[in-house]
Amino acid sequence: MSDTRHIAVIGGGPGGYAAAFHAASRGFRTTLIDTRTTPGGVCLHVGCIPSKALLHVAKLLGETGEAGQMGLDFGKAAIDREKLAGWKESVVERLTGGLLQQCKRRGVEFIQGRARYKSSTLLEIELGDGGRQELAVDHSILASGSRPSMIPGVEAGAKIWNSTGGLSLETIPKSLLVVGGGYIGLELGSVYASLGSKVDLVEMTDGLLPGADRDLVRVLSKRVSKTFNEQYFQTKVLSLKEQKKGVAAVLELPDGKEQKKVYERVLVSIGRRPNSEDLGLEHTAVEVSDRGFVQVDDQLKTADAAISAIGDVVGDPMLAHKASHEARVAVEVIDGKKSRFEPACIPAVVFTDPELGWVGITENEAKAQGREVKVSRFPWGASGRALSLERTDGVCKVIADPETDRVLGLGVVGVGAGELVAEGALAIEMGAVVEDLALTIHPHPTLSETIMEAAEVYYGHSAHYFTGK
Repeated sequence: MSDTRHIAVIGGGPGGYAAAFHAASRGFRTTLIDTRTTPGGVCLHVGCIPSKALLHVAKLLGETGEAGQMGLDFGKAAIDREKLAGWKESVVERLTGGLLQQCKRRGVEFIQGRARYKSSTLLEIELGDGGRQELAVDHSILASGSRPSMIPGVEAGAKIWNSTGGLSLETIPKSLLVVGGGYIGLELGSVYASLGSKVDLVEMTDGLLPGADRDLVRVLSKRVSKTFNEQYFQTKVLSLKEQKKGVAAVLELPDGKEQKKVYERVLVSIGRRPNSEDLGLEHTAVEVSDRGFVQVDDQLKTADAAISAIGDVVGDPMLAHKASHEARVAVEVIDGKKSRFEPACIPAVVFTDPELGWVGITENEAKAQGREVKVSRFPWGASGRALSLERTDGVCKVIADPETDRVLGLGVVGVGAGELVAEGALAIEMGAVVEDLALTIHPHPTLSETIMEAAEVYYGHSAHYFTGK
């Protein structure tokens, strides 16, 4: 590889910075361009990382509040909002600052600015200091990410938040309406409920987390019902209007009746949309779908031979770990390797309390496809570790092909579920059968054992859970 070949990466999120680092390690001259002063993108600055920091605080508050049944009384927690917000920002700064240092160590040029294509191989960068710079490259990787969607006619502001506003923690409102029962709404709603806000949630469908299996969601819903004030399903938001005392919300209930209520703040979390506008793509051969997603093949190539694209801007699932794996493939392909992005599965996690994670096919998907599957479940009420944590509100289930016993999916709801689903991802990628999980010795007592136990239930035997078979 000649070190004169030049790759520019547009967007510094988990896909972008991973692509830049991979490119530099392969000998490319590499430039990483992002509008922020440090790499990290939405995930590290106003997404995954700050939200998980606040969810950790919510978990601590929940645990101390429930410790009374163990004979411990910590009293009512005193919350210093400014100090909490500062700590959250310090977590972000440590990570993003570390990435900037990684750029220097790896020889990656980092430019703060907004890049636009003047042609397939020529970029114009509007610099953060107001200047402009042109950059000629051999190839570019577009990793421009996504942004929060908003209700038509409603704009985010001081009282109506999107996910970015919700994570700023500029106030802890006495009342909060969360619009959207997906993972962002549930995570941030849980944070504010733990901090003392009276939280209502409204969702257009008939339940939380429409993409997840109902048996897992029921466990989460039971706990959410205790922490949230009200939940409205099959309900539409007709209008949101800021006023002096807060935001006036008008909801259309399932029976067609309207309900009006004023909230101190409203959080709109109804999904995300790709950042594919204002990039100068009209000066290239890149094709964009009606929904705004950049079209790519399984090698992350666009219709323009000099441009690849990865991450949220190329489509669902909009997950950081998907983007970082796409980054590796995109760079390897540019380097002449016969790589393809063709994962057998991509895990998903909702970091609520309890957490909910799944990987591979779900029961919902199998039913929609008319595919026969065999499912086994292990309830955490039979787990010694879960009992010692006073958190038996969990379930692990294995989904398999009934003819071959090949593992097709894994679902977990419970404390630390996000740390467990990776075992299912590995099983699926390796083509494991359920017996492989059952015969793998897991440490005792741990929550990871529930995966082994669910596999044993599949065959009608579990040392800790009698199924009657």
